Amino acid sequence: MEALRNFKTQTWPPPPEFTSVAPGSQKGRVFMVTGGNTGIGFQLCKLLFPSGATIYMASRSKDKAEKAIKTIESSVPEGAQGRGQLKFLHLDLGDLKSVKTAAETFASLEPKLDVLWNNAGIGANVLKFGERTTQNLEPFIGVHCVATLLFTQLLVPQLKAAAAAAGPSAAGQTRVIWTASSLMDSGSPTNGVDFSMLDQGFKDRITNYGATKAGTWFLGREFARRYGGDGILSVTLNPGNLKASSFDGTSWPIMFALNSMGMIHDPVFGGYTNLYSGLSPDLKIEHNGTYVIPWGRRRPDNEITRKDLLKAMTPESEGGLGYAKKLWEWCEEQWKPHV
Repeated sequence: MEALRNFKTQTWPPPPEFTSVAPGSQKGRVFMVTGGNTGIGFQLCKLLFPSGATIYMASRSKDKAEKAIKTIESSVPEGAQGRGQLKFLHLDLGDLKSVKTAAETFASLEPKLDVLWNNAGIGANVLKFGERTTQNLEPFIGVHCVATLLFTQLLVPQLKAAAAAAGPSAAGQTRVIWTASSLMDSGSPTNGVDFSMLDQGFKDRITNYGATKAGTWFLGREFARRYGGDGILSVTLNPGNLKASSFDGTSWPIMFALNSMGMIHDPVFGGYTNLYSGLSPDLKIEHNGTYVIPWGRRRPDNEITRKDLLKAMTPESEGGLGYAKKLWEWCEEQWKPHV
């Protein structure tokens, strides 16, 4: 029954409560949204634009990003109160060298980063088994875990600078947001990550996707342990079941059935989940490593149904399996030869 309630509340959530920020309230702050030119990321950038912040849209395609930026800019008249700035940053998470270059480019432009939304990813049904990234990694683990962690790690100096500038009283306002999925609950193997399968991946794409999304939460929890003392809040979220890239490649009969049951929602709702995770004052530094469900609700550990995931990510010194630390170190080994 507990698993059924968990499925129901994440599939058919109550109405969102945190859906906007006051015009100009984020002026002077710097945000980064990976995969911001489409889907959830686009909706998030659109929600953030009237806040007055400088927003970097990190994407693979310059043309698509610039088109998305123009669309968002046209929604708020020039000179309007709180109108922010949108800037393109080239980032290809399928190529670790591109990840390094993107971080270096950002560092040359900005001394600080207030919130990083790690939104970009690969749809569960997009890839064929056997495909590889530029550095010969299995794509799901390569993009969702290795490249995303590398990008985040390279931006730690700017995140620390933002937290230091905000001061101890504002601990937790500097944030890193990690994107998981409901398929983490239903699709990942026992203990979330099977280390014997990281290199080749599972032939079943749903299992593969779910495992790397569990890995995303592990990394988000480990980031909280490593950098919470610096005033940086790490939050992992399930954006919700949305008409976005996570369903790319799904057959039309399945999509028809999901839509008929009201299980698939407009991408803007995923934007609300992200907005809450990145800016809501309800989340504080003591919530570091927490998990957020649609459309912006914190899910405490005692309400998590997959107890094996909690045990897996808990350090061995605390009676867990230590998988979060182990996965972090595995990711580091993958990028060392290339960056």
